[in-house]
Amino acid sequence: MSKRRSFLTELYDFVCQNKAWVLAPIILVLLVMGILIMLGSTKAAPFIYSLF
Repeated sequence: MSKRRSFLTELYDFVCQNKAWVLAPIILVLLVMGILIMLGSTKAAPFIYSLF
């Protein structure tokens, strides 16, 4: 039986094996935006808004 791997592990393996390094900045921006959206709904929101 094969071991289940996370989505991020699969994505990293795909980028490495297919040399699709063009996807790395896109993935990084999406992750950063997701983190900012999650933090925007917490008490850290006023500090995030001051960054922009």
